[in-house]
Amino acid sequence: MCGIRLLIFMMSLAPTYQQFPRLCATQEALQTKECCPAWDGDGSACGARSGRGSCENVEISEQPDGPQYPFSGLDDREKWPLVFYNRTCRCAGNFMGFNCGDCKFGYFGENCNERRESLRRNIFHLTRAERNRLLSYLNLAKQTVSRDYVVATGTYREMNNGSNPIFEDVSVYDVFVWMHYYVSRNALLGGPRNVWTDVDFAHWAPAFLPWHRVYLLHWEHEIRKLTGDTNFSIPYWDWRDAQSCDVCTDELMGSQSPQDPNLISPRSIFSSWKVLCSQAEEYNIQGVLCNAKNEGPLRRNPGNHNTNLVERLPTSAEVEFTVSLPNYDTGAMDRTANMSFRNTLEGFGDPQTGLGGSSRLGMHAALHVFMNGSMSSVQGSANDPIFLLHHAFVDSIYEQWLRRHRPSPSQYPESNAPIGHNGDYHMAPFIPLHRNKEYFISSKDLGYEYSYLLDANQRLAESMRPYLDELQNVWFWLVLAGLFGGFLTVSIGAVFLITKRRYKAWPHRKNWKNAFALPEKQPLIWSNESEANRNNYQTTM
Repeated sequence: MCGIRLLIFMMSLAPTYQQFPRLCATQEALQTKECCPAWDGDGSACGARSGRGSCENVEISEQPDGPQYPFSGLDDREKWPLVFYNRTCRCAGNFMGFNCGDCKFGYFGENCNERRESLRRNIFHLTRAERNRLLSYLNLAKQTVSRDYVVATGTYREMNNGSNPIFEDVSVYDVFVWMHYYVSRNALLGGPRNVWTDVDFAHWAPAFLPWHRVYLLHWEHEIRKLTGDTNFSIPYWDWRDAQSCDVCTDELMGSQSPQDPNLISPRSIFSSWKVLCSQAEEYNIQGVLCNAKNEGPLRRNPGNHNTNLVERLPTSAEVEFTVSLPNYDTGAMDRTANMSFRNTLEGFGDPQTGLGGSSRLGMHAALHVFMNGSMSSVQGSANDPIFLLHHAFVDSIYEQWLRRHRPSPSQYPESNAPIGHNGDYHMAPFIPLHRNKEYFISSKDLGYEYSYLLDANQRLAESMRPYLDELQNVWFWLVLAGLFGGFLTVSIGAVFLITKRRYKAWPHRKNWKNAFALPEKQPLIWSNESEANRNNYQTTM
């Protein structure tokens, strides 16, 4: 524990790269609407002098949105990021980042010219050291204040159009909690209780899977930056056919507290975690954004959920049926959509028939409800670290579908999808900018793979990793025990042989035998049967 605390202290000085960039949260940047910070490598905006990128006007698609959101100019996420910035860094080649100081996903090295494929593993196939690293990295991210990023706690209107910036410092982990809240929050129309609920820039519509894919890639990228461990990958929880939350142990994501089943066991590091941005109804009543303050402990009570809404966790057969659906999405924000892969995987289509409008939730949504706590609120669900393991597995199902059906880019809706979901829409609230349709591609094109999608021999090797690791840890003692056992066996055998020879060579053997013999009234005669029995007993011994 002392070692982990020291690691947290040392890493607290490391930079992180997510959003809003601190250098772009100033009065000058907001009023000029320009977010083009200098790259430290050469001191120029976007690393222009080194050919990494340049400061350019943001290009926005003019394709029409669907009718679900009938307003314009009221929400800061509309035509992201134009409300805040109309000029940002456009990076060249394999460079990426708010100042072009990072590498695109799947590329590494100082010049971003090293192509490498990372492997996301089943959390139960991690070695003991990898499990310990995962927990320490999560806790480090939770305890380390982001040096390069802040989060918005006021609207642009409340900031007086940029003259009064309203941002807060949060930890590296909580930047991502805030992002998931911000993208899914209701639209604030002005004043208490004046909100529009039929809007979500990352759920209920086509961008659900691409948005969460980018979210996980950035989170993975930030952990590597924070820890210096470029080999780190997010593990996944394969929840198919699970009867309970089998990752809810103190060795992994924390068991239930014996004092309060709604809280995490004090034996887990997650018992000390505090949540933020989890009180959606309270924000609606006040008509305000989340203030990014502590809102109490992380809560979870898996399995004690509303069984009328979710009967059980998804099965292997339901996952297979969902992947078999050929159509990606209808393009509408309609939970009644039939035979839609995205709608069924998200949880609003029946995973046995593909029909929408079911009274029960399935697949992705079923897991959120099953956890029965912080993870069951859409806006606050990322507070629970199980969120990452869960969405990594959801992303792997998305990957299965992409490989099986090999969809053309035209399958992703270009227009008339709900606001935020058209193909060319920039994902809110990411800076650097990403378009939805750019992530309608295989994970292998983005530099990562899932272990259970490998070939059979590789999957077998992956499943054996933790056992081989444990064997490697104890092999010295096994060898030592074997040597000791062999020495003991040889010693006992030698003592037996020596004793036998001395007994045969005893000079008064007959007298010695007679001295201990009992008086007999008749000669002691061995029958053939008793002799045979004596030999068998000796053989057995």
